[in-house]
Amino acid sequence: MGDHKEQPLRVGAAVRRRRRALDLTLAVVAQRSGLSVPFLSQIENERARPSRSSLEKVADALRTTAVELLAAADPACSVDVVRAEGAEQLPTPRVRSLVRGHHQMHASEFTGDHDAGREFQFRNDQLMYVADGAVEIEAEGRAYRLGRGDTLYLTGGVRHRWRATVAETRLVVVAVAEHIEAVRDKPRR
Repeated sequence: MGDHKEQPLRVGAAVRRRRRALDLTLAVVAQRSGLSVPFLSQIENERARPSRSSLEKVADALRTTAVELLAAADPACSVDVVRAEGAEQLPTPRVRSLVRGHHQMHASEFTGDHDAGREFQFRNDQLMYVADGAVEIEAEGRAYRLGRGDTLYLTGGVRHRWRATVAETRLVVVAVAEHIEAVRDKPRR
């Protein structure tokens, strides 16, 4: 109950993401697939559900497979609980995903330290929240010390690295997923 796997998949968003990633117009996909532009638009906007045959034609036009499009599809309604007690108990440091599946955001909980020399740069925005302990974050050449309850927001493209300054620190990182074009809206053809 409440598991997203029970919900029908919305393949339209996956089709739109793939089409935009290839920088194609609906007209080009229509020409390649033999389907009409209005029908493709209805698929992308979840107003029509393609048959298996139509989905395969769309996938071929997008140089992928129907299986890949279905795997990238969003559930129509999603309520998913990720329980703490179900997390694998690994030695510190450890990372635990707080969101399962292919969604518009990712969230992870880091416990303990990690490679403080590793620099990160993500395409999209992210929020770092200190649930317990303390961290030092270096972003764009400036150091920030955060304690329990503090947050740091980074826009996409900001280079940063972090390290725990207290044992058993828990840092929650929430980020816009990489497959979402959140940084800049490129003009569509």
